[in-house]
Amino acid sequence: MKNGVQKFGKFLSGMIMPNIGALIAWGLITALFIEAGWFPNAGLATMVDPILYYLLPILIAYQGGKMVGGDRGAIMGAIATMGVVCGAEQAMLIGGMVMGPVGGLVIKKFDEAVDGKIPAGFEMLINNFSIGILGMILAIIGYFMIGPVMSAVLVVLSGGVQVLVEKNLLPFVAIFIEPAKVLFLNNAINHGIFTPIGIEQTAETGKSIMYMLESNPGPGLGILIAYWMFSKDKVTKSSAPGAAIIHLFGGIHEIYFPYVLMNPIIIIAPIVSSIVTIFYYTIFNAGLVAPSSPGSIIAYLAVAPKGETLIVLGGVLIAAVISFLIASPIVKLSGGKDIDAATAKMKDMKAESKGLEAKPFDKVNKIVFSCDAGMGSSAMGATKFRNRIAPLGLGITVINTSVDNVPADADIVVCQEILQDRAKKSAPQARLVTIANFLADGNLDQLYAELERLQVKETEVKEEVAPVVEEEKKAVDNSDIMQKAGIQLGLTSVDKDDAIRQTGRLLHELGYVGESYIEAMVDREHIATTYLGFGVAIPHGTSAAKGEVKRTGIVMLQFPEGIDFGEEKATLMFGIAGVGDEHLELLGKIGEVIEEDDKMERLKAATSIDEVYEMFQ
Repeated sequence: MKNGVQKFGKFLSGMIMPNIGALIAWGLITALFIEAGWFPNAGLATMVDPILYYLLPILIAYQGGKMVGGDRGAIMGAIATMGVVCGAEQAMLIGGMVMGPVGGLVIKKFDEAVDGKIPAGFEMLINNFSIGILGMILAIIGYFMIGPVMSAVLVVLSGGVQVLVEKNLLPFVAIFIEPAKVLFLNNAINHGIFTPIGIEQTAETGKSIMYMLESNPGPGLGILIAYWMFSKDKVTKSSAPGAAIIHLFGGIHEIYFPYVLMNPIIIIAPIVSSIVTIFYYTIFNAGLVAPSSPGSIIAYLAVAPKGETLIVLGGVLIAAVISFLIASPIVKLSGGKDIDAATAKMKDMKAESKGLEAKPFDKVNKIVFSCDAGMGSSAMGATKFRNRIAPLGLGITVINTSVDNVPADADIVVCQEILQDRAKKSAPQARLVTIANFLADGNLDQLYAELERLQVKETEVKEEVAPVVEEEKKAVDNSDIMQKAGIQLGLTSVDKDDAIRQTGRLLHELGYVGESYIEAMVDREHIATTYLGFGVAIPHGTSAAKGEVKRTGIVMLQFPEGIDFGEEKATLMFGIAGVGDEHLELLGKIGEVIEEDDKMERLKAATSIDEVYEMFQ
């Protein structure tokens, strides 16, 4: 359940976080130029309402649509949200958070339904009119149905907050907020819930206390000062001052989480200090004019309303003092505790909140990279990660397989998020690491950092293949796997599926695969993306299509203007057809080439087939 909440919260905050700059810009314009602002200006103040009622909801919807349906989903989400904006009297940030993903989902499903059925030459017509017609329909639905519903929701939420304020109950939300922060639900709570309500309040009163509930740096500052003054562990004591500076001025609240995890009972300090501070703010009717993100004292004061700077600052000081007074005896009585262990625990928790299941381990013997067929993306990812961890001397075997055939002795399985259910079913005993792509991903960096912390018990890295297999690999002729005829340069950009079919046709024409393998490559892309990062994609067939592979082959197509793979563009596409492991050596060579910036630039700009061919021999 916690993972589900974290995932949903991450999705909500994912629509808001990229637009925080726009929210701050609106807040500063409001604080500076409205009639009650620092520098009243009737002309500049006319920007306040259009930004609030039109720009912000559309930006949020655009981001939400893009998260679900890519660039086309972003446009759909923006169009659909206009109906909600025009059909409601309030600022429709919540409406944008609903209609954006809905618009993205609608166009995504439409594209899937017509994939491969559009007559040649009608692609642009259908692509444009599908967004236009479906966007219009959603906008009308938004105007007559979603807008009024969202207005009612906002009234209920705002009314609920008002009741909490009037009954002096609002301060007690800190009982839930402070523990949730340490569980990495802070962004979900702050930007997924408090920010939309806060903006509605700001539109009515010019400020909102909702922006202050989670972002106050005072509670964390008090804990860090307590460790600085009273910790018996030298490492912890020496690290606390630097952490306090980063926390207070940089606004990175996560830096104090390990200090809480060392002594979980210390969570009482931020809870109590937040309760008192929120109560103080309600007494003085305090608020901020925009979200304080990050929760830095600088950002906090920058969005304080005119005339309330000292009140806002006072709340930070009160929170810090109370948190310090409560935390100090706990730190004194706790004895010396290991900040490194607490930091490692925090990183595990953070990784878990982002899709990296953090089951503790003392030894890892085998890591398995899995994709649908176990032939292309996972092979490249396994090669890269194997080379990356080799200097650690941990003796870990790194292989790649189909996601449905993960060996029973796998300790860790790395796969794309969309394949995680299949991976869990295939290897329930293994720890699961979900990623966006196999070459560059934050969760892979996190896994590497964890492996660095393991005590090295073996000095020789295990080899996954037996010597006889190695001899067979060495006997494979790369010139047969990649031919000059399989290299095409300077191609005109087309739709992703068309580019994949173009790649498959070249494999077929060179005798590597049967004709049905071409559509299997498109089907594979719809299961999970074959985009690797660095402008490289490696389309290949599904596991069911392996029987169509006649012999091992790799082709390379260069699209200088790029092929759209969601938010990324692939300049180079390596089509793969593999028999056994014959293609792995060449895949490793490709991996080495694309990791070197100068060689990648040469490949992207190459005009000579001979030059490209030589790079892979």
